[in-house]
Amino acid sequence: MASMVNESECGGETQSLEPQGPGRGAARWGPQHAGARELANLYSPGKRCQEWISVILCFSLMAFNLIYLLANFHQGHTWSILLGIVAGILTADFASGFVHWGADTWGSVDLPIFGKAFIRPFREHHIDPTAITRHDFIETNGDNCMLTIVPLANMAYNFLTLSPAEIYHIYPLYCYLYALAIFVTLTNQIHKWSHTYFGLPRWVVFLQNCHIILPRKHHRIHHVSPHETYFCITTGWLNYPLEKLGFWRYLEDLIQGVTGEKPRSDDLKWAQKVK
Repeated sequence: MASMVNESECGGETQSLEPQGPGRGAARWGPQHAGARELANLYSPGKRCQEWISVILCFSLMAFNLIYLLANFHQGHTWSILLGIVAGILTADFASGFVHWGADTWGSVDLPIFGKAFIRPFREHHIDPTAITRHDFIETNGDNCMLTIVPLANMAYNFLTLSPAEIYHIYPLYCYLYALAIFVTLTNQIHKWSHTYFGLPRWVVFLQNCHIILPRKHHRIHHVSPHETYFCITTGWLNYPLEKLGFWRYLEDLIQGVTGEKPRSDDLKWAQKVK
C-alpha cells in the first residue's frame, strides 16, 4: 500500500483502486494485483544468474574500454567526440523506445524462454509500476547490461589488436559506441528513478529537472492506460517528435494489417487477471 500512495500522492499513476466488475474486491493495480503476484513469482534463480553474469561482464568491459579511450585521446577529436556522445544518447533513447514498444505491444509471457525472461517484466510493470523501485541493482540492470556485452567485447578486442593509426581513425566512432553502450546500460536505472519519488540523490533530481535523463512527470504520460505512447525511457527526448509523427501507431497498423495480431492484447490479458 505504501508504494501505491507513493505514486498517487505525487501525481503518478491515476488508476483507481476501487473494485469494479467481476473482480470486485480485487486490487486493480499494484503489488496485490493477481497478475502482478503471478508475474513476480516467475522470476527464477536462472534468470538471476544470467543478470549477475551480464552485470559483471558489462562493467568489466566498460572499465577496460574507458582506459583505452583515455589513453588514445587526441585533442583534435574534441568536436567529433561531443557529436558522437550526443548521437549515442539519441540512439540509445530511440533504441529504448523501440524495445519498450515491441515488448509492451507484442509477444506473450507464454513464449518459450523469451517470454518469462524478457516479456514478463514489461507485463508486471504496467500492473505494478512501482515494482521496479523494489528491484535491486542486479535485477534492474541485468538485461540491459547483457545487450552491450558483445559490442563492448568487440571494442576491447580491437583496442588490443589494431595499430595506433587505425585506432586514431576509428576513435570518434568508438566514442559514439561507448556513449551508446553507457546509456543503453543505464536505461532501466534511469527508468527506475522516474518511478522513485522519495530519497533520490540531488544530482539525479537535477538531471531529471534539466531533462538530461527521463523526468518523472514526463514518464507518467506513458503510464496512462492503454500505455500506447511515449515509449522512449532513456532521456525521453524523442517521445514528442515520434508522437507527432505517429511513428508507433503507423508501425502497429502495419503489423496488425499483415499479421492480424492486435496490439497490447497480452498486456490487457494480464491487467484483467483477478485471481
